[in-house]
Amino acid sequence: MPGHPRTGLLAICAATALLWSALPAKADLRMCNTTSSRIGVAIGYRNAQGWTTEGWWNISPRGCETLLRGTLAARFYYVHAIDYDKGGEWTGKSVMCVRNKEFTIRGIEDCLARGYDRAGFFEVDTGEQKSWTIQLTDSGNTAPPRP
Repeated sequence: MPGHPRTGLLAICAATALLWSALPAKADLRMCNTTSSRIGVAIGYRNAQGWTTEGWWNISPRGCETLLRGTLAARFYYVHAIDYDKGGEWTGKSVMCVRNKEFTIRGIEDCLARGYDRAGFFEVDTGEQKSWTIQLTDSGNTAPPRP
């Protein structure tokens, strides 16, 4: 996992709710990569069992992946992403546990003492929607809502 900050690229995440009117709702947390790079994504969230971080999803350029299936259990989700092609990462102020290979980690405390790495995650507020799509961009433009 690269440890250097993203350079020369302003990363903005625009989150948009998926709205389904006449059809039964398919509730998921999805990530769409609107960049021209391959990215790796880890997420963090709090549910009834406490804090969990999971990763890595590999998302192709201009591709989308379902990160969590089913009705969202939390209002806030946290994301850490890595640009595999250009280097750098999308980070935030919330520090959680990660590792270099596929993982599910319970708890966000004492990462190093438990043999994990630490990484900064940025917060996504879903507004308590049942479904949400996070759009990862490499420009200052906000992606339009997806119907």
